[in-house]
Amino acid sequence: MRILRRYILGEVLSHALLGVSVFTFVIFMRDLGRLLELVVRNSAPVPSVAEIFFFTLPTALTITIPMGVLVGILIGLSRLAADSEITAMRASGLGAVAIVRIVGIFAVATWLLAMANSVWISPLSAAALGRLQERLKSSQASFEVQPRVFYEDFKNMVLYVEDNKSGVGASRWRGVFLADISTPSAPSVTLAREAVVVSEGQDRIRLRLTDGSKQESNAKDATQYQISTFAETDIPIQLTTTENSKQEIVPVREMGTAELWYRSNHPEVNTTAASKSRLNDTPELRARWYRVEFHNRLALPTSCLVLMLVGVPLGLNSRRGGKSMGFVLTIVLVMIYYFISLAGISMGRSGRLPAGLAVWLANIVFAIAGLVLLYRVDRTPIEIGSLKGLFGGIGEKLTKANGGHLGLQRDAGSAFERASTRRRFFSANFPLLLDDLILRDFAMYFVMILGSFITLTLVFTFFELLGDIVRNHISLVTLGDYLLNVTPSMVYLLTPLTMLLAVLVTFGLMYKSNELTAMKATGISVYRITLPVLVLAAAIAGGLFFFDQFYLPFANKRQETLRNQIKNKPAQTYLRPDRKWIRGEQNTIYYYEFFDPDQNQFGNFSAFVFNPTTFQIVRRIHAERAEWDGHLGQWVLKSGWSRSLDGAAIKDFRTFEVTTVAEFREQPSYFKKEVKQSQEMNWEELSAYIGDLQRSGFDVVPLRVQLHKKFAYPIITFIMAVLAIPFSMASGKKGALTGVAVAVGIAIIYFVAAGLFEAMGNANQLPPFVAAWAPDIIFGMAGGYLVLKVPT
Repeated sequence: MRILRRYILGEVLSHALLGVSVFTFVIFMRDLGRLLELVVRNSAPVPSVAEIFFFTLPTALTITIPMGVLVGILIGLSRLAADSEITAMRASGLGAVAIVRIVGIFAVATWLLAMANSVWISPLSAAALGRLQERLKSSQASFEVQPRVFYEDFKNMVLYVEDNKSGVGASRWRGVFLADISTPSAPSVTLAREAVVVSEGQDRIRLRLTDGSKQESNAKDATQYQISTFAETDIPIQLTTTENSKQEIVPVREMGTAELWYRSNHPEVNTTAASKSRLNDTPELRARWYRVEFHNRLALPTSCLVLMLVGVPLGLNSRRGGKSMGFVLTIVLVMIYYFISLAGISMGRSGRLPAGLAVWLANIVFAIAGLVLLYRVDRTPIEIGSLKGLFGGIGEKLTKANGGHLGLQRDAGSAFERASTRRRFFSANFPLLLDDLILRDFAMYFVMILGSFITLTLVFTFFELLGDIVRNHISLVTLGDYLLNVTPSMVYLLTPLTMLLAVLVTFGLMYKSNELTAMKATGISVYRITLPVLVLAAAIAGGLFFFDQFYLPFANKRQETLRNQIKNKPAQTYLRPDRKWIRGEQNTIYYYEFFDPDQNQFGNFSAFVFNPTTFQIVRRIHAERAEWDGHLGQWVLKSGWSRSLDGAAIKDFRTFEVTTVAEFREQPSYFKKEVKQSQEMNWEELSAYIGDLQRSGFDVVPLRVQLHKKFAYPIITFIMAVLAIPFSMASGKKGALTGVAVAVGIAIIYFVAAGLFEAMGNANQLPPFVAAWAPDIIFGMAGGYLVLKVPT
């Protein structure tokens, strides 16, 4: 009995650990690039970046531990059932109840682990992460300031730098333009050849400027103008903070569980006016908010037990389906459980159900279903592996009922006779029945793995947005629309990882069952065996490119709009006539308070012409109004003044009622720039957008990296298939489980390397082409070399 217990627990535990590892990695794929960007730019020390990772980990584990438990039980028991080991155990007297007790040891252990994580570790990590992000705020400000881009997130300050070099604890900027817009009609400007940026506390940075000048004008008297030069000066800058950020309540995820319970019974304690308005100002609503979060911290870990009750009987009865059926059941059960759970939480926070009942609803439903299935497992076995036969029977009945005209009836004759009449796509030797067999298994694993990854990310996304959904009264239609539009980007991101896993599992299982050995014994080489999968991988890679060309940008734009709506942020505007600072085609910076894009008119217009070598203003022009004259092909400036400067000296000053400036060559379309993200454009749009911004003097290096990735990222899907083939042969004797573990290792190495190269490209430390294509080249060469080393 002890040997059997260890054997069953080992099988379940190994699959569960692997499931938790894969699911947790999938969640962290979204933030990996941002973390690597911090490392490359030295905007945060490496230990702090590691802290961000580890502080985020417990939140992800609250979702992935229950899923890992279900994966371990269903796939582990399904494998034992498919190999008739469960039948042998039960024939020797080990009944279903005994197996439940054995698996229950594992479930209880994971429940205790998940409970400790949810009740204690996760809140502490969330609070520590909040403190860390607050501490890094000042260093993040210097990191976010990009060369040749106007940074407007400082309080009453606008910053522009020609070049930016980040460092540990300080950044060095060259060519600094700093405008104080406390008086918008007459901003004072400070220019300097260089600046060293040093963090000063949590919400302040200090600029140490070298070799510069400060210039101030008077909005009411054009004759007054002050210029002061300096060899070196310090300017402190206050970081922008929202008015309510310091007054709002502590986020519930950062509260200790004991404090959460106390607040749920005393919601009026430590409640400010800002926090009341944030939660619609009723103590009852705040109490529900706290109670739902408190029960949720207990209910999610308890899902380890209820999912065990459902998973054991289903796993024991999946004889025909084997591991694949266990994987399908995992996806289905996870979707059902989290759908009920999230619906219950939503009803609990809205007050339609008591908080306790609403949060525990999914556990109650699954506990009842699990007990019913356990009761029936020894009395009336549920053969879930015969779904194919069930659907086949239905199809046969439909065919007979319609006189055989529905096209569901198979042709007569043997499989070889049917194969001889099939259409050949490339030659008489492709595709064969052997190709059908391989492609069927591969497609099944590919769809199942991709479906499980998408389900996981959708659930995690929902939990991330749950507070905003309830607080801002977001309808289910809006939420469903958002999740529907965020799914395509998940498919695009996760397809390479899915390809790697699917190929490893497919050929790993075939190798272990000696199918590959039998094929090679008939004279078929490994290259010919893997051909159908490589052809399909190439087709999927091409499909990803066209998917990104014709559909994904629209979906990304739509999901960004819906996300802003869920978070109650202003709607994204893709045409930004309200952008008040813009660099001209020449050495000119334009500023205006108002721009009418229909009439092509500016209000309170200023132009700063500077020397690119010394970065000092050589001419400044101001006009109360500026409008485009199509006949002249020039801007007509009205009611203003012009000054020509030489250091601290004013060489020329004049006022005007109407004038034109030949040096201003930018046409109205120049000021109507579209503000888009790279993922919201296809290749042609992004290429044109880069050219447009480059002419305006904006930094386009990160966009060039993304432009090359439009081609490079889809191709990695094919490279992953090539790379997986030799590893599947090497790990085949140890089973698909080893193959999955290898896949996780390869995926981690690839995505870390790809993120690192991309971050270096964004920081201008690598050419954009190299940053985008280096992972493909490195992993492609490694895959090709390993494939050539495989015994054929």
